[in-house]
Formats: sequence, structure tokens, C-alpha cells
Amino acid sequence: MNKGNILTLCMAVLLSSCASEFNRVYKNADNDYKYEYAKQCFAMGKFQQASSLLQDLVMIQKGRDNAQECLYLLGMSQYCNRDYESASTTFKKYYASYPKGNFSEQASFYVGQSLYRSAPEPRLDQTPTIGAINAYQQFLDLYPDSELRPIAQQRLFELQDNLVQKEFLSAQLYYNLGGYFGNINANTESNYEACIITAQNALKNYPYTKIREKFSVLIMKSKFYLAENSSEERKLERYREAEDECYGFLNEYPESKEKETAEKFIIKCKKITKD
Repeated sequence: MNKGNILTLCMAVLLSSCASEFNRVYKNADNDYKYEYAKQCFAMGKFQQASSLLQDLVMIQKGRDNAQECLYLLGMSQYCNRDYESASTTFKKYYASYPKGNFSEQASFYVGQSLYRSAPEPRLDQTPTIGAINAYQQFLDLYPDSELRPIAQQRLFELQDNLVQKEFLSAQLYYNLGGYFGNINANTESNYEACIITAQNALKNYPYTKIREKFSVLIMKSKFYLAENSSEERKLERYREAEDECYGFLNEYPESKEKETAEKFIIKCKKITKD
């Protein structure tokens, strides 16, 4: 038998032995023994086994001295096992049950952490992201002097960036659809207008975003193309708005890569506005 086969056999025997031991403990009627074994599993990084045992023990331990520790340890086992949805629920339950408990600060923090870990990429629904932001903000309000505060603040900034990116992608989509139909009609106007409104709201809600200039570019371009696609009765008004937007853009971003675009738009706008 070669070394590879021997190693595989040894691993199979070891895993079988571990599984047998866990099953033996799981069926054991001694809950104190099961609890100590669960803590040992957690310490050894066997988070799935720890979680399985602790889920059964949480209700049994309720009202006992180690009830708080048991519930908190269940949350940490789920978190370390990357079961973030269950972890956030358990940590919320801990804080609701023991707002002044031994692990209340950590539980409050890990509600945010669990939701942060499950936050999706910006293109997807950002409900978990908003939940994580609210959780971190609540933690910061409750524990302003916590040693975990810097981490929570950094996570908040990252999550807010996700929301900003989501808004940018939405605004960009409206902009890209603006002239899709190739005709002057209600659809082309509404898309450019939707881009402007989305981008302006994002700048209002997140005035210090790192991609502020990108939003401003979309607003400027959308206003110009909205003017180009406008009916005769609205053309003059919208060209003036576009011209003002271009000047404002140049004042705020004089070194922008889109400087020439803004200057070109101004020239075209002046041919209509005669300013």
C-alpha cells in the first residue's frame, strides 16, 4: 500500500471516529457534559458540531447560570461557520433577552458583522446592507466608547459605499437607456430625467462620496441630451439648464477629464440660448 492510500485510510478512520464520538455525545442525556463538549468543539474550530449541540441546549439552559454564554456561543458558532443569517438572528435574540448581559456589547456588534458578511454586491438588492448599517449605527449609539467602535465605523463607510455604487449603477442605466429608442419621445426624456433625479438624490444623501464627480458627469450629460431631445417649447429652457450645469461642473472640477466635454456642450448650448 503506498503512502497516499495509507494517509487516505488514516483520515477516513479518524473522521469516522470523530463522527462516532459526536453522535455518542449528541445522544447523551447529560446536558452539562454536552455543553462542555460543545465548548470544546468551538475551541477546536468544529463550529458545525458546536452549533448542532448548542441549538438543542439553548432552551434547556434557559434560566440557568450559563444560559447567556450558551446563547452567545451559539451565535458565534453560526458566525464562524459562515451561517450569517442564523447568526444575526441569534445575536439579536441575545441582545433582546439580555440587554445588560455579559456579552451584550459583543452581541450588538456581531449583529452588524453578520449582516455585513452577507451583504450582496452593489448590483443586487441591498436590504441586508441597510440592515447592517442600521445595526452598526445602533451599536455605535449604545457603545460609543467600545474598543470595537473603529471597526464598526469602517464597516459603515464600506456599506455606504455599496449603497452609493448601487445608486450610481441605477443612474448610469437610465443614462444609457436615454437615447436607446433613437427618437424624441416620452421614453427618451423620462430616462434622462430619471438619471438626473437618481444622481441628484445620491449626491444629496451622500455628499462626501468618492464618486461625486461621476454622478456630476451623468447629471451634466443627461441635462444636455435631455435638451437636445426636447420639444420645441421646452428646448430653450433646458438648454439654459444644461449650460448652467456645465459651468457649475467646470467650477467644481476644473481638472476633470470631462472638461472638454463640458466646454463643447457650452458652445452648443450658446447657439440656442444666444447668451
